[in-house]
Parts: sequence; C-alpha cells; structure tokens
Amino acid sequence: MKDFILPDIGEGIVECELLEWLVSEGDIIVEDQPVAEVMTDKATVQIPAMYSGTVRKLYYQAGEIAQVHKPLFAMDIEGQENSPSTDVQEHANTEHSGADDHVSTLGANQSTNTTSGVKANDSNLETFILPDIGEGIVECELVKWLVGEGEEVIEDQPVVEVMTDKALVEIPAKHNGTIVSLCYQQGDIAKVHSALFTMQVEGAQGQQQTPSKDTTQKVTAPEPTSQTQGSTSANLATVNHKVLASPAVRRVAREQDIDLSKVQGTGDKGRILKCDLTQQRNEKSADNTKAHSETHNATQRNSQGATRVERISGIKAAMAKQMVHSVATIPHFTVSEEIQMDALIALRAQLKDDFAEQGVKLSFMPFFIKALSMALKAFPIINSQVNADCTELTYFKDHNIGMAVDGKLGLMVPNIKGVQDMSIFDIAKRAGELIEQAREGRLKTQDLTGGTISISNIGVLGGTVATPVINHPEAAIVALGKMQRLPRFDENDNVHAVNIMHVSWSGDHRIIDGATMVKFNNLWKSYIEQPMKMLGTLR
Repeated sequence: MKDFILPDIGEGIVECELLEWLVSEGDIIVEDQPVAEVMTDKATVQIPAMYSGTVRKLYYQAGEIAQVHKPLFAMDIEGQENSPSTDVQEHANTEHSGADDHVSTLGANQSTNTTSGVKANDSNLETFILPDIGEGIVECELVKWLVGEGEEVIEDQPVVEVMTDKALVEIPAKHNGTIVSLCYQQGDIAKVHSALFTMQVEGAQGQQQTPSKDTTQKVTAPEPTSQTQGSTSANLATVNHKVLASPAVRRVAREQDIDLSKVQGTGDKGRILKCDLTQQRNEKSADNTKAHSETHNATQRNSQGATRVERISGIKAAMAKQMVHSVATIPHFTVSEEIQMDALIALRAQLKDDFAEQGVKLSFMPFFIKALSMALKAFPIINSQVNADCTELTYFKDHNIGMAVDGKLGLMVPNIKGVQDMSIFDIAKRAGELIEQAREGRLKTQDLTGGTISISNIGVLGGTVATPVINHPEAAIVALGKMQRLPRFDENDNVHAVNIMHVSWSGDHRIIDGATMVKFNNLWKSYIEQPMKMLGTLR
C-alpha cells in the first residue's frame, strides 16, 4: 500500500479544501484518472492518480482542509501488491455480494483485464489543447474546421481556422493519426487551454489490446450461468465507468441534468469533454426538435417585427472597442482638401507596364504612401504618439504606414514597416501582399501592430468626403475620396476638366494644431500633384 502525497498545486499554496472525492475506498482506478476535486484560494483543481491500482484509504472527508505535501489517500499499485489475487478477490467480493467464490474471482479477473484494456485503448488517444495564440488572447472564434471526424491527418496539417481579435490563425496537428471528435462547432468561442479536438495518434496498439493466451484461458475456461454473467457485466460497468471529467464539465452536467455515467467520453483515457455533453443533449432533443420544427418555422415566417441577435466577435469586436476608445480619448479635428491627379495619372501610366512585367500591380496607393513618408520627415510631430496622461511624446524614426482594408474578417489596418527606406516598387509589392492576405484573412499579428499613421481609401467604394476616426494610439489618419473629373478654372480663367480627389485628414488636437496639419497636407499634396518633385527628392 502506497500513500499519495498531495503535490504543489500553485505558487504559495500550502493547503486546500477537499470538495469531493471522485472515487471510493475499494475502487479500481487507472493512471491519470481524477481522484479528488480540491479548491484553493485561486481555482478548483482535480488531482489525478499517478498509477493504476486500487484505492484503499481516503484520509480526508469532503469539506476538510488538506495540507500540501501530506498524504491524501492510500492505494495498492497495480503489479506491486504483495498478494494480488487476495486484493482483487476482496474487491470482487465487495462488488458481488451473494455470488459464489468462483464467480467472484472470474468477475475480478475480467475487471482487471478490462481496466488494462481501457488503458491500452486510450494510450493512443490524445486531446489537443488550444495553445496560446497571441499575447493577452484568452479566447478565439472557431471559423472553420478543415477536417472532419474520422479523417486521417498528418503532422503539421492544418486542422482548424480560428480567429482572434487580431488575426486568423491556422492550428496544425501535432501528430499523424485520425480525428476522433471535434469539441466545438463552427462559430463557437473556444477558450485558450481548453480541449479543441481529440485524435487517435498513429501507432501500433494491437499487441497491447490483445489479451495473452493464458489470460484468455483463465477467463473463458469456466462457463458461468446467465445470472452470473449479468452480475459480472454489472461489475464491469461499475469498474470501467468511473467518470473522468473536469470541474467545468461536471458543472455543466449538473446544470443540464445529464448523468455523466451514461455519457461516452472521447477525451484522453475516456475523459468526458464538453463536446460530449453537447452531443448527449442534442440526441435527447433531436426528436422534439424534429416534431416542432415545422410549426416553429411557420410561426417564424408569419411573425411580425421579428429580430435576430448576432454576437460581435473577433475582428469586428476589436474594431468596435478600438473605435470607441479612439473617439473617447482623442480630440479629433478634420481638414479637407482637393488634389489634382492628372500628373500622377500620367506617371502611373508610364510605370504600370514595367511593374507588371515584374509581377507587381501598380495603383496610386504606393505614391500616396511614399509622398506621406517624405512629408513626415519635415513634420515628425505627425509621426508621433502621446501617452495617456498627455505628458510625453514619443517620436518614431520608422514610418509604419497603415492601409485600411475591407478584408474577409472585416475592417483591418495592416501597415508597411519602414516606408522611409523603401522605393515605390518595394511599397507596391508589399502593399499587394498585405491586401491579398487581408482579403483572405491571413494577416499576421505583426502586420496589424506597430503602425504610426494610416490611410483609408474610401474612394474605391464611392465615397467623396469623410471624417475618419484615428487608429489609436496614432496621431493622424487621412481618407482618400473617389476621383472625379470636374471643371476648374486655370490661371487664365479658362475652364477645363481636371481629375480631382478630395482628401480628409483627422488629427489628434492634443499635439497637432490646425496650422501644422494644413502645412503638412500642403507638402504632401505638392508631391502628389508634382510627382517629379517627389522623385527628385528621393534618396
């Protein structure tokens, strides 16, 4: 008999309250099976068994305070008992009161073999835990399963797409094997460090699962009566159906009135996962749902003033929080201007084919971005950020210019790093990559962070004038309107058609005044209206 010592369960924790024993004295348990639930001042923790064997003594009652590094329970370890047959016989007699000695021994042998079989079957089952996928991220939305239950996967094969408030991430498989169960549905919110899916890891297990010849003979030699078989089967169910479930799963089961002993666990070593409860609940309600579906649909079609509630999550939730924070903390002011685009249109037409031969699509955006970087050199205050107390300014050497993109997951603002050191070609190439990734939902976290100023091109959708919201903690943003061919007077008062684009700046009035913003815009405008001036200034 060996004492199980309560291990360290948290930094600085020396004792805990024993909430519930998950086993009883005389129970047969398997390695990693939860034995007790204890509660510290920080969390509820399940204590698992370190070995397979039989529980002999529980040292505490539910509700008592257990000391760390003190014995919690005592057990006989499987394969190390002084008298294995006696211990097993004693357990069998307890479970089968009234049965003859021969039947009790048979039941115990079957129980022992079956327990070993369960362990062998579960030895290749692995529950995949959702890892940390970004600093400060505690949950994510499950966008799409890339595999289904029963499908074979290989190591590093993408299994699922999840979306955080910063990016879309693919989660790969860690091993070769077969997907057994998926713990979430598409659209569900998955918690970091929770079970995401269960898979059967590829590997030989037939030898472990096949009983030895001697063992088979011991079990099959006597032919028990039907009554004895029924009693033995009941014992097997009792031994093998010790519930393996976390406190959260048990709480959900209690709330939904689900008997965990009737739920088939798909987790490691038969552990019951939250998805197993969902499946159980769905099976119970399937008939009722089918019976009432037609009536419900008819009622819904005929209802007046019906509404639909949709959860705001992922990128949309992040954008909502960002915009509220920006408007609430930054005093915005706006400056609008119009820019004549004819010279830039001509220059783009000359360079477009050369860029295309190198596999890069040339739009007007790279010119706007480069002109903006050149103007920032003369007005570094526009490329700065103020702290929350408005007591310090941080000036950035790098011009990390963001572009608002209407991507697959919503509005995203990836930024091009170090524009001051890039050519028009480099900017065009990088902008194309970021826009494509945004539309596919493949942007990385680093592409969405570290920006110093932003551009929003509303003109591609048809807008003319806007009052853009600053991308906090940046100090300014510009919105580009659609290009229009409008009549204008020249220096001789002659009317002629000009390609005009309206631009609208928003600035942080705590650090940028109106005069500074207008002067900065005038310089930026001059580079766009006279692109040869911009090219002449390039280094």
